[in-house]
Amino acid sequence: MHCPFCRHTDSRVVDSRTAEDGSSIRRRRECPNCGKRFSTVETASLSVVKRNGVVEPFSRDKVVSGVRKACQGRPVNDDDLAVLAHKVEESIRAAGQAEIDATDIGLAILPPLRELDEIAYMRFASVYQAFESLDDFEAAIARLRAEDAAAEPDPS
Repeated sequence: MHCPFCRHTDSRVVDSRTAEDGSSIRRRRECPNCGKRFSTVETASLSVVKRNGVVEPFSRDKVVSGVRKACQGRPVNDDDLAVLAHKVEESIRAAGQAEIDATDIGLAILPPLRELDEIAYMRFASVYQAFESLDDFEAAIARLRAEDAAAEPDPS
C-alpha cells in the first residue's frame, strides 16, 4: 500500500474495523516514512464468468438492468430493484467464491424476484430458463402454485 502523501511503498496497519454491513474492512494505516495516517477500505472482489468464458467484475447495476426489463409495467420501483440487487449480491457472496458463473447469478435472482413480483418473476424465468411453449409456462405456474400451497399454514 503506497502512502498517499509521500508515495512510500510500505505502511503499518494501526486499526481495523468491519464496516456496518460486513462487506468491507476499514483499515487505519500509518506511513513509517513520513508518519502521516490514512484510511483504506478493502472489499473482496467478486468476478462473473460469462458463458463465453469472459470474466468481468460483478455489477449490481447489471442485475438491476436485467431485472428492470422483466418489471416493465409492474408496480416495482428503483428502490425495490436496488434491494433485490443487494439481496442477490449477499447470497452470491455467502457462497464464499471469488468467481461465480453468470448462470448462478440468474438462479440467485429468481427467489427475491418472486417475492417482489410474481409476474416479473415469470417474465424473467421465461427468458432465463428459455421457455419454448405454453406448456413451459403452465408447468412453471403449476410449480409456483404447488410451492404456494405447500407454504400455506395448515388451517386445522
